[in-house]
Amino acid sequence: MTADRPVTIDSVALWFPDDEVTVAGLPELDELPIAQREHALSLGIDTVRIGIGLSEVDLAHAAADEALRKAGLDATEVDALLLVQGRVPQYLLASEATRLQHLLGATQAFTTGVGDLGCVSVSAAFALASALLRGDPRCQNVLVVAAAKTPTRSRYRSPMTLLGDGAAAVLLTTSGTGRYELVDQMIRSDGKYADLFHIDYRDVREADWVEECADEPTYSFRLAVESRKRFTEINADLLARNGLQQDAIGVFLMQNLSLGAFTFWQEALDVTIDPVCRDNLARFGHLGSVDVAANLEHAASAQAPGDYCVIMNSSPVAAWSSALLRRLPDRPGHGK
Repeated sequence: MTADRPVTIDSVALWFPDDEVTVAGLPELDELPIAQREHALSLGIDTVRIGIGLSEVDLAHAAADEALRKAGLDATEVDALLLVQGRVPQYLLASEATRLQHLLGATQAFTTGVGDLGCVSVSAAFALASALLRGDPRCQNVLVVAAAKTPTRSRYRSPMTLLGDGAAAVLLTTSGTGRYELVDQMIRSDGKYADLFHIDYRDVREADWVEECADEPTYSFRLAVESRKRFTEINADLLARNGLQQDAIGVFLMQNLSLGAFTFWQEALDVTIDPVCRDNLARFGHLGSVDVAANLEHAASAQAPGDYCVIMNSSPVAAWSSALLRRLPDRPGHGK
């Protein structure tokens, strides 16, 4: 990594719709077979937020506005704007990234979308943001924005999780101040699983869209074994090339799927997943790329300056990423 231009996370903003419902009260659960309904209720998710009438860009805009407010930055001062694209855009051919740019007023920002890796798309956005900040001396800040909006009538994604709506915006800079330094990151993918999860939308009414898993045993067993191998290798390489041992990491975070997933990863990787992940899972459900930003922000208050954190992210497409971060001292008034 380039030592003279460290990339830091200056501010993180989370935004959720006001409408909150209990998982037990979701009407679509009554349409599920009994076994699936019981599984949905056992995931460790108590409530989800629902963005009725809001698009992913609407959610993203609200989070982006809040991130700029927290950082004391005007939208015209944003050098780059990266929208982590959702899985189902509002329109084909149209640009959701530049729609967000217009709503935000980021008239001077290099703007593009980053997607196609599911939950790991936000990790790819961090990689692009880091490259822009380190490679272009004129680029002083990059705003990464992600939104989660359930694409079908049912929020239950068999056999893994239940989906909520929300958004996050992360401002990355080379200012040397903020929440964290993004020390290093590794991302890997495997195209064998490219369409393991999919929505068939051609010649299908939107009301009839269904998230399908092509082969649940492949997801539950084969991909789980592959993911354990991948994370073991990625984490070992990430720590080794930064001269760290696993016991130097104070906090491990990952995306929020279910209580069972947390148990699996703790046993498979011999780590303790921070309790904020379970808390956010219970309150918001699975939020795609938003999960890791929410967990990172909520874990920050319990970390001391200099503490290291590893945040792991995976997607059933399949892709995997691990990022190494170092907690920075809070500057006066930060995050207020």
